[in-house]
Amino acid sequence: MTTTRLTVAQALVRFLTAQYSERDGVRQRLIGATWGIFGHGNVAGLGQALVEHADTMPYLQGRNEQAMVHAAVGHARQSNRLSTHAVTTSIGPGATNLVTGAALATVNHLPVLLLPGDTFATRPADPVLQQLEVPYAGDVSVNDTLRPVSRYFDRVTRPEALIPAALQAMRVLTDPVQTGAVTLALPQDVQAEAYDWPDAFFADRVWTVRRPAADPAELDAAVRAIRAARRPLLVAGGGVHHSRAEDALAAFAEATGVPVASTQAGKGSLRHDHPQDVGGVGHTGTATADELARTADLVIGVGTRWTDFTTASHTLFAADGVRFLNLNIAPYDGHKLAGLPLVADARGALTALTAALTADGHRVPESYVAEYTGDKERWEQRVDACFEAEEPDVRPTQTQVLGALDALVDDTDILINAAGSLPGDLHKLWRARSRDQYHLEYGYSCMGYEIPAAIGVKLAAPDRPVWALVGDGTYLMMPTEIVTAVQEGIAIKVLLIQNHGYASIGGLSEETGGERYGTAYRYRAEDGTFTGPPLPVDLAANAASLGLRVLRAKTVRDLRAALAEARAADTPTCVYVETQTADTVSGPPPAQAWWDVPVAETATRPSAVKARELYERHVSTRRRHL
Repeated sequence: MTTTRLTVAQALVRFLTAQYSERDGVRQRLIGATWGIFGHGNVAGLGQALVEHADTMPYLQGRNEQAMVHAAVGHARQSNRLSTHAVTTSIGPGATNLVTGAALATVNHLPVLLLPGDTFATRPADPVLQQLEVPYAGDVSVNDTLRPVSRYFDRVTRPEALIPAALQAMRVLTDPVQTGAVTLALPQDVQAEAYDWPDAFFADRVWTVRRPAADPAELDAAVRAIRAARRPLLVAGGGVHHSRAEDALAAFAEATGVPVASTQAGKGSLRHDHPQDVGGVGHTGTATADELARTADLVIGVGTRWTDFTTASHTLFAADGVRFLNLNIAPYDGHKLAGLPLVADARGALTALTAALTADGHRVPESYVAEYTGDKERWEQRVDACFEAEEPDVRPTQTQVLGALDALVDDTDILINAAGSLPGDLHKLWRARSRDQYHLEYGYSCMGYEIPAAIGVKLAAPDRPVWALVGDGTYLMMPTEIVTAVQEGIAIKVLLIQNHGYASIGGLSEETGGERYGTAYRYRAEDGTFTGPPLPVDLAANAASLGLRVLRAKTVRDLRAALAEARAADTPTCVYVETQTADTVSGPPPAQAWWDVPVAETATRPSAVKARELYERHVSTRRRHL
């Protein structure tokens, strides 16, 4: 057996450059680049190794460890989970800053490889700088905070332990069921330790991303259930995109006439103008989709986790005898809501369902098609009204901002958002023109995701316009990777909307008896509340100070011109706009379904008492699907 003597860090980087994923005969690098911020826990190990392999492992300089994970996750999603990035940090706060990003990756089933430095395995000095001392356990470090948010975790305390750990890490990253954050904690002394590695460890290795077929008995049961339904509704989740099952879904919908609603992760599974697309479903859904959900006798979930926003906290699917059919690659999700499971790859199973149902010409009643088609047309009229700006020389509302963008983009543009009032507006109103235009991270709804994720997406799709839609609250959480975009010349477009506070949570606070307390970015008034004048914070100046080109838009007319200029720009560019009704909701149609946020059971303030009464009426409609 021939060997090569390298440090652990050098061996790991060399190993990563030889890993490939393959699906449907298409192969790509699994780990396309490594993000890093260096400190004493990784600079002499992985830092030196990245210098050694700079010609084969691209390095990206981050500014915040959490943001680096977001960028890697954005890249992974745009790459259909077939390619991702690694992220290396020092020990201490650099490592713990990874936790939020890791949780986001794992919740959304998106692969990312985390390589935090760790304290000395040999313990020559104890404690070392930034070490957390745990009196009851000598083998615990801050990296153990990553265990519950990782799909695989290992601490490499000996050089030879890297081989099985690295192979297991790649297995999980490429597993369509298990994928998420994968963590290899690397003690700083072990990183620099040399070892004679078998050359076979560095050979090109291909990890096949499988497409498991449906079990014949489950498929037969699914076909019978669909044939028996009079008012079926299909709910498309993120698994449709992960499987690249959009064409198979369209063929199923066209052949059967079954209407298709979408979760936040599944929006864009059908184009907005597809006859069977009825828009978003759930708390942030359209009236069309939610009314169909209330009256459906069979709900076909494809690649969805059935979160509370989708089910309206188990109040939405209200028809007597309603049943669920769950097409999901994960058995855990396939059995939710006491559903009939169809555990399989979405593309293959949808194709098989279509073939079985069209064999006898099965199709929903034409009266049902006419019903949802008419409802959809009426909803589109409401969208037009929200987007329309009759007075172009006044400050826009948030929905008019989206209308201006809607009028500009084509099917090549990609929109990224995660938190605040924008996800609700977008889910209800946005007209998705392509399978990957609508990039909403709503599994974890993490403020600060948008800008770094846009960088990751742009790296995966360099020839497409990529927009980060950011409110002022989100912007203040994490603007740091603007510097990275400027440094690397990554021409993202940041649409920065100033509404002086947390608009979404402000509205929720008002609905639940919290009276918008602590949700506005304003001076304190004499009564101690945050109801004084808006803070004199100039976020446009802040963005410019980080190197972005900034275009300020004061009116609808200005906004249209600025968006067009930003879209054409080949450098990182920001459009800054202050919207109307800064301390109120954004002006779209109200929620079409409930969401359970518990209200104080006892209170003295009238607003909370009234909110509790309304809460009890809603919660009484919740049901268990058994």
